[in-house]
Amino acid sequence: DRYDIVGFDPRGVSDSTPVECLTDRQLDRFLNVDPNPETDEDVAATVAVSKRFGPRCERNSPEMTPNVGTPYVARDMDILRAALGDERLTYLGKSYGTYIGATYAELFPGRVGRLVLDGAVDPKLTNAEVSRGQAVGFEKALLRYAQWCADEKDCPLGDDPQAGVQKVADLLNDLEQNPLPAEAGRPLTAAQAMNGVVGSLYSADYGWQALFYALDSAFDGDGFSLQALSDTLTERKPNGTYANNSYEMLYAVNCIDRPDRFDPEETQQQAQEWSQEAPVFGAALAWGNLPCYYWPVPAVDEPHAITAPGTPPIVVIGTEYDPATPYDWAVSLADQLESGVLVSWMDADGHTAYYSGSKCVDRAVDAFLVDGEV
Repeated sequence: DRYDIVGFDPRGVSDSTPVECLTDRQLDRFLNVDPNPETDEDVAATVAVSKRFGPRCERNSPEMTPNVGTPYVARDMDILRAALGDERLTYLGKSYGTYIGATYAELFPGRVGRLVLDGAVDPKLTNAEVSRGQAVGFEKALLRYAQWCADEKDCPLGDDPQAGVQKVADLLNDLEQNPLPAEAGRPLTAAQAMNGVVGSLYSADYGWQALFYALDSAFDGDGFSLQALSDTLTERKPNGTYANNSYEMLYAVNCIDRPDRFDPEETQQQAQEWSQEAPVFGAALAWGNLPCYYWPVPAVDEPHAITAPGTPPIVVIGTEYDPATPYDWAVSLADQLESGVLVSWMDADGHTAYYSGSKCVDRAVDAFLVDGEV
């Protein structure tokens, strides 16, 4: 009743002059390399697909690839604000959208209206620190899932949560050598299974339930459901095409927002170190940054605290067991912002909080957006 809702594709995304890097078949190959390459052959395969990614973006989208960093997107958003005739920006940003919103507040503090940043990214972190934090976050989320599952009838992980987590790890390890039958002509790989598990942990509602049945089927030798969960995360359609360029943009933005880039030897060392505290996800998150080492354009920003002095209150929301944007990132961002106010959803799971199951969070945000009440 109080607002018109305006959504937009940031520059380089989908319908906004999309960055084009890989063909569908090339993206298939990229997404199916071993998430934990240990042999020389597997490492070579990971290096090969990582080395080709960025240069193909530059070759296919030479004007956009150097210019999709978050500071540019924040400036675009101010143009949209002006075009809409608003003196100040009212904004709801979730996940990476919190980084856009915080950057906007830094660049245009005098034009900040009511900003809500839900599932916060900490702007002080490097790419390596972001990935390591996510590895630990998903590890905690998997244990939380196993604890929930243990109380359900016929849980495929059994009634011991720690043993259940190990059962998932064993499945992923076995799939590296022994893919399971799934879609015709397309067996379930370890990479797909990893994506299926990760994607399901984003939602403690439908995601956990879907993972319950997918794991049950996989342990019975049928990989179809877990593959379908992977396709949901990557937005791969049944005809083998991808619905949008989200994976290409994930790298195009991250690799130029932050300058840290690690070669294969350094990445392998990170994978071993991160696996100590995140045995299931550590190596995969470390190797996932390798394309940035070969990125053909320089970074446009670097990690730094965002204080945005002089703005009205900015509401930052954190979910205690959010796997993708860990809760301490929200605490950090709210503390950095001179006018930051933290809303916490405690003992809660899943990625982001507003309209995700907490009436308390919903009331707090609605009161702020509608009445300015902090």
